[in-house]
Amino acid sequence: MSEQFLVRLSEEPAKGVWAQSGTSFDSQGAVIHLPEASALKHVQRAARAIATQGLAKVSLQGERWTTELQWAFYQGFVSPKQLGGVTFVDNTNSDLAALEALKVSATWARQMINGTAEDIYPESLAGKAAEFIQSLAPEHVSYQIIKGKALLEQQWIGIHEVGRGSERPPVLLELDFNPTGDDDAPVSAALVGKGITFDSGGYSIKASEGMLGMKCDMGGAATVTAGLALAIQRGIQKRIKLFLCCAENLISGHAYKLGDILTYKNGTTVEIVNTDAEGRLVLADGLMAAAETGAPLILDAATLTGAALMAVGQEYNAIFGLDKPLVREVCQFADLESEAVWPLPLEKWHQNACPSAYADTANSRPVKGGGAGGASNAAGFLSRFVPNDGQGWIHLDLAACFRDNASADWSAGATTLGFRTIARFLQEKA
Repeated sequence: MSEQFLVRLSEEPAKGVWAQSGTSFDSQGAVIHLPEASALKHVQRAARAIATQGLAKVSLQGERWTTELQWAFYQGFVSPKQLGGVTFVDNTNSDLAALEALKVSATWARQMINGTAEDIYPESLAGKAAEFIQSLAPEHVSYQIIKGKALLEQQWIGIHEVGRGSERPPVLLELDFNPTGDDDAPVSAALVGKGITFDSGGYSIKASEGMLGMKCDMGGAATVTAGLALAIQRGIQKRIKLFLCCAENLISGHAYKLGDILTYKNGTTVEIVNTDAEGRLVLADGLMAAAETGAPLILDAATLTGAALMAVGQEYNAIFGLDKPLVREVCQFADLESEAVWPLPLEKWHQNACPSAYADTANSRPVKGGGAGGASNAAGFLSRFVPNDGQGWIHLDLAACFRDNASADWSAGATTLGFRTIARFLQEKA
């Protein structure tokens, strides 16, 4: 076998001992035999199989590799321990610049989501996100990080309450990407990300096995940041604001408790019936901050509910919105970007699905997992904090963002699924 491990594509079926596997091997490397349908999944699965053989570096070869096929291979090949190792092929069917932009954004998101909670804590996540976006467009990016008690002064109650149990203070990152050169330019869209850098569940504490992967609970913040990064690399020229709602949900004498009542900036009162339903509490602040910009489009993303995972599995992200035409459009954008989303129900009456005897609403239902329809109820809670009766607003519950265990298609850890959809949303609608 040559020193360089080459991976080629063929439309001919595999033969002999390789006939059932769809991938054959020769003295140069591997040949992936494309099926008539599901070629992207087939290539990604083949890449994962090749990676598990211990190969650190491979080179793609041949004219059959399209941009999407190369990216599918890359997504299957990489892992938390191996963030690169794929040399893309320069041919007439591929766009190397597009692949490099995808790789830059996806690598950053993986580093954040797979990173330990000791290294990726609220202030460091906000700082790293700001530095990353600024590195792509230094002359067009400004930001501020609101930290600790300053959150109370500006009435960002939810972020402060969720994060006050940790010795490391909660923060809100407000980042302004403005390539227009006009300080008074309107904000075309705002992105909001859940940045819970570790989620113990608080006093509604998770079991150990449920807590193990909770460094991923800032996946929404990483995904919207990566989406903005990709849109910038693709040349977007509209003003976009990014809000990351960052906190550690820990237990201490300072932590928020069940039965507490929060009064939000818009006057909404919320009874805490489950401290493990914290994501919606921090996102409420981010959504109100986004609304204050006057942006006609707001998209939030979060690893929000186990209910979404139960509903759509790990192959799809769940999408919600009161603006039904916009939901359908974003589903089309996801399809164009080879990412899978699936709409789940959301109506105005979902705002009242978590009643409280003491406040306008509870933050969940006091039953395991939040009860039936938990993902829709969480989205209904969020819809209390968006402007224009939800027109122009999209909520992504990132069920496909992270995997505790490897599968035939993915390594364990971050998948990055969702960031391409967000970039296309900004490109097409902002």
